[in-house]
Amino acid sequence: MGDIAKGVLGGAWTLLVGWILPTALNLSVFFFTVAPSLHHIDLAQRLWPSSKVNTAVLLLTVSLLLGLVLSAVQTLLYRLLEGYVLWPATAYDARCRRHRQTKQELHDRLTLLRLEERERAGALPPEAARQLADLHATPRIARAARRDRLRTAAQRALLQERLSRYPIDGDQIAPTRLGNAIRRLEEYGYDRFRLDTQVLWGELTGTAPEQVRRQEELARASVDFFISLLYGHAAVAAAALAALGSADADRTALLTTAAVLVALIPLWYRSAVTATDVWAAAVRALVNVGRKPLAESLGLALPSELAAERTMWTLACLLSRAPYHERAAALDPYRAEPQPPLPAPPRPGS
Repeated sequence: MGDIAKGVLGGAWTLLVGWILPTALNLSVFFFTVAPSLHHIDLAQRLWPSSKVNTAVLLLTVSLLLGLVLSAVQTLLYRLLEGYVLWPATAYDARCRRHRQTKQELHDRLTLLRLEERERAGALPPEAARQLADLHATPRIARAARRDRLRTAAQRALLQERLSRYPIDGDQIAPTRLGNAIRRLEEYGYDRFRLDTQVLWGELTGTAPEQVRRQEELARASVDFFISLLYGHAAVAAAALAALGSADADRTALLTTAAVLVALIPLWYRSAVTATDVWAAAVRALVNVGRKPLAESLGLALPSELAAERTMWTLACLLSRAPYHERAAALDPYRAEPQPPLPAPPRPGS
C-alpha cells in the first residue's frame, strides 16, 4: 500500500508542478488584470465570486481543471512548438536548413579552436593542417573565430552546450530549437545502442530502476512548467487585447499586461530549451541503466559485445514496430536460456 501511495503522489507531483501550478499563475494574472474589465458582461457578473474565500476556491478549481486539460493535450502543445504541427512545408524546410547550417557552424567554430590549441602545442598532422586552413579560409567561421578566441573556457563550453542540443543525425534536425533539443534525447538510445526508445518507451520505463525513472519524470516536469506557462501567457495576453473593446476597460492595465506577457514568452521558451539539458541527462541515464533489466524482461540476454547488442536491439525494436515476419527468427540467438522449473517441495512425512 505504501508503494502504491508513493507512486500516486509521485505522479501527482509532476502533474502539479508541470501543469497545474503554471495554470494557477496565469489565472491569477487574468483574475487581477483582465477580469475587472469584463464585469459588465452578464455571464461574468453571475460567475464572479462574492468573497475572497469564494475567489480562492474558484481559482483553485479552475486551475485544477485547466491543468488537467493541458496535461491531456500536452502532446499537441509540444508538437506545435517543436515544429511538427501546423507548420507550412516551406517554413518547415527553411527552418530545418537554417538549423543545419547553425549546427555546422558551431561544429566548425569548436573544431577551429581545438585545432589551434593543438597547433600551439606542436605541429599538426597534414590532414589536420589542411582542415585548419580550410576553416580559416571560410569567412563566416574566421569572423566568428576572432570573437571565440577572446572567450573564456566557460564561455567556450557554452558553445559546446549549444551544439549538444542538436541531434547527431542531420536527418533528425527539426525546425525549432525546442524540437532539436528534444529530438537529441529521443535519438540517444538509437544512436548508441540501436535501442529505439520511441518504440520501447513503455517497456523501458516499466522495468528501469525507480530512482532513474523518477529522475526522468521530474526532469520533464521542469520543461512542462515552462511550456504551460508560455501557452498560458499567450492566452491571457490575447484575452487582455480582446478586452480592450469593452466599455469599462482599463486600457492602461490591459495593454501593460499584454505587453509584459508577450515579452516574457521568449524567456519561457528559452528556459524550456535550457531545461531539456537535465531531461536529456535523465533519459541518458534511463537508457544506460535500464537496458539490462529491459533485456531481461523481454527474455533476452544482453550480449557482451557492443556490435552484437546493437544488432539485438535493432531486431527487438523491429519486432515491436512491424508486423511479424519470419526474419524475426534472427532474434533467437539473443534469447535467454529458459529458467529450469523449481523443484517441488517435499511432501510431509516423506
